[in-house]
Amino acid sequence: MKTYFCPILWSLLFFQLNSQTIEEKTEVDFVKSIVFKSEHNNLQFPLVKLNESFRLEFDDLSNQDANYYYKIKHCNKDWTESDLLKNDYLAGFDNQRIENAKTSFGTLQRYTHFSLLLPNQKTQLKISGNYLLEIYDDYDELVFTRKFLVYEDQAELKVQITNTQDISKFKTHQNLQYSITTKGFKVRNPNSDLSVLLIQNNQWDNSFFSPPPQFVNNNQFDYRYDTQTQFEGGNEYLNFDTSDIRLANQKISFVEKKEFFHHYLYTDANRIGLPYTFNPDINGDFVINTIQGNDVNTEADYSIVYFSLAKQYGLDESEIYVYGKFNNYELKEENRLIYNPNLELFEGILLLKQGFYNYKYVVISEGNLKKNAISDTHFNTENSYLALVYHRGIGQRYDALIGWGKAESFQQNK
Repeated sequence: MKTYFCPILWSLLFFQLNSQTIEEKTEVDFVKSIVFKSEHNNLQFPLVKLNESFRLEFDDLSNQDANYYYKIKHCNKDWTESDLLKNDYLAGFDNQRIENAKTSFGTLQRYTHFSLLLPNQKTQLKISGNYLLEIYDDYDELVFTRKFLVYEDQAELKVQITNTQDISKFKTHQNLQYSITTKGFKVRNPNSDLSVLLIQNNQWDNSFFSPPPQFVNNNQFDYRYDTQTQFEGGNEYLNFDTSDIRLANQKISFVEKKEFFHHYLYTDANRIGLPYTFNPDINGDFVINTIQGNDVNTEADYSIVYFSLAKQYGLDESEIYVYGKFNNYELKEENRLIYNPNLELFEGILLLKQGFYNYKYVVISEGNLKKNAISDTHFNTENSYLALVYHRGIGQRYDALIGWGKAESFQQNK
């Protein structure tokens, strides 16, 4: 039987394969403590001005003499891969080895700490927009990916957080309103040329594009929506601190030293229906820290952390996960809780580097992620919001990130 090549069908298939939304992922379990941020910002969300520096750091716990290499992809505003060639957005070369590697010192868990600074002498970025950093091993196998953003200072944003006009969500949701003022250029068609992405707490799974501007006055664009720009307020994250690896504290019930240190957290309870209590957090993030050494990168040890959640409702087919930036908010088998009928607790165990951690419990029910099914949601919750502005005019081949704005809900609600 003969088969025939159909150019039209192949083109459609090629377009579909190359227009898939790119997601961050971690392919191996021996790479831990991935920290990716600007050199000028403590938040683990690499949003940098063109030509500013940012750094990737991670630990390899495999006890192998491994090498790692980085590649960079440019993406459209919706995180599909752009049509640009490498030399359109890179000066120099990627697919370079990460040369900065140090072995841990004085730790029970041995590891190698890797550090990559970008831009560097071998790799510079030419244009703004969305980028994906890919890390590969010696066998050209993908190890993990992370997103980063490069912006040009061509627009000013003012963002504020307001109560929604929807009475049913007045106590549970937060609404964003914002305005954009472009600098030095005109936007011909704001409905198609401008796009605004809204992000809560630097989490890509909590983001969406807003509708077009409602009001236009020369180079100013106002967005005064209500229901279309709402986020659930959620609740403050739970936390624990293992900076002093030997001692228990108000969040850690007791500590054991075996082959590694073991930290047993106090059992957490379902917070649904409880009144809001202000408890400052870092919105899901974590900070590596140790008081036992001078260099947190190589002298902070790893410990086994035990989580437990009290059962206060009937069992169903839902799955419960420990959720936080410590594993980039990925829902994997290693951070899924298992029900212990003898203690009537949901339990989980994670290997984590010393430091201060935020976490919460989330539910997957019928394939849907429910972030606040256990923690509850309140308008008063302290959250951080980003508004990212993309521009693609007539004849442009990529989505330029021309500016961004930020708002903190607690600062506006107090």
